Amino acid sequence: MSIQVDVLKKVPVREQEPAVRAKNFEEVCLGYNEEEARAEASRCLKCKNPRCVQGCPVSIDIPGFIKQVEAGNTKEAYKVISLYSALPAVCGRVCPQESQCEQQCIRGIKGEAVSIGKLERYVADWARENNVKPQVTAEKKNKKVAVIGSGPAGLTCAGDLARMGYDVTIFEALHEAGGVLSYGIPEFRLPKSTVVRSEIENVKNLGVKIETNVVIGKSTTIDELISEEGFDAVFIGSGAGLPKFMGIPGENANGVFSANEYLTRSNLMKAFQEDYDTPIAGGKKVAVVGGGNVAMDAARTALRLGAEVHIVYRRSEAELPARVEEVHHAKEEGIIFDLLTNPKEILVDENGWVKGMTCVKMELGEPDASGRRRPVEVPGSEFTLELDTVIMSLGTSPNPLISSTTEGLEINGHKCIIAKEEDGQTTKESVYAGGDAVTGAATVILAMGAGKAAAKGIDEYLSK
Repeated sequence: MSIQVDVLKKVPVREQEPAVRAKNFEEVCLGYNEEEARAEASRCLKCKNPRCVQGCPVSIDIPGFIKQVEAGNTKEAYKVISLYSALPAVCGRVCPQESQCEQQCIRGIKGEAVSIGKLERYVADWARENNVKPQVTAEKKNKKVAVIGSGPAGLTCAGDLARMGYDVTIFEALHEAGGVLSYGIPEFRLPKSTVVRSEIENVKNLGVKIETNVVIGKSTTIDELISEEGFDAVFIGSGAGLPKFMGIPGENANGVFSANEYLTRSNLMKAFQEDYDTPIAGGKKVAVVGGGNVAMDAARTALRLGAEVHIVYRRSEAELPARVEEVHHAKEEGIIFDLLTNPKEILVDENGWVKGMTCVKMELGEPDASGRRRPVEVPGSEFTLELDTVIMSLGTSPNPLISSTTEGLEINGHKCIIAKEEDGQTTKESVYAGGDAVTGAATVILAMGAGKAAAKGIDEYLSK
């Protein structure tokens, strides 16, 4: 191994230069090659009691796969990972490892944690490039399960159930499978044609059928799936696609988007490609309101479509909910952060288009229920940003279509489906749920963890 390994420091990962990548939609992070991956894997302490596994929502045998990477047995490493995760190439790219497995890594007590996410990505990419598929082992059970939604929760639940031998059909409302992986996360973080499609194909190879353009609650209902189509159980992984707005004056103007709509137009409808005719108002001066990962995705997409972009967020940088890596990349690319700033009104021209936004400066007061310090307005600090586009990225809630058309399915005050955390069981017998439809907008890996727990719950229910 010619790479000199400093056990206290991660092997750096190659990336596109900021000035170059800010003008294209190709992947920012280029990942490890074999030599780099083996060098990074050699930093693992192979703990007897691996805390990293406890920090992983899908409980991957992390030391087990890393040991195989270090030895150069990438195929064996993939076999280990695919026992636990249906979407390793996705997780290796978009999971917040720094607050999960890597946060628990013992190596990180002295020095930097092992790059678990980048190693997982390396293994999954190697498997795709070498046409290695996950194994199907279980005998077929004579039971049918319907999965609603083909996002991370649905794909994980379906993949696990298929491995257990169930006959699984996914019903997807849109014309393409993948849920948030296809419409929400931009190409430069998660390539669709290579990574997302091949992960979906792997789930189909396990025997899972996917029917697109089926809107549950309109095309058919959950009750009909059970009573007329003979499904023995149903998993709801329909996500949270209903955007939230601030309720300030001018929010209905032309040029105001939800981050959901903006990203869907770009990612699913390919508005960023010149040979597609889906329109998107690129904007020359764009403000994105919010500070989460979705806000960073929308801002970095607008930048690549040619705009000057401001992130407007009412707290300080320390409270930004986005991953540190996303904020770092956004800054490198030239996105302007207007922190401790809150919008008051969107200004509209005589033709009904956005022309600016009145904002007020904020300061941090006492902590609120979330534990973060509550932002308070600074009197007399109003100012105006000149803009032509505003993107609201304030979170999402589940669409009430499924809950309103399913008798006996209870929801909470946030319109989220009530389900047990340990097995996904809802208030309706044989119906399970997980992911953003239950928690509201959260991370890909937490949705996968919920899909996994529900698959186990459904198996226990149907085995009885």
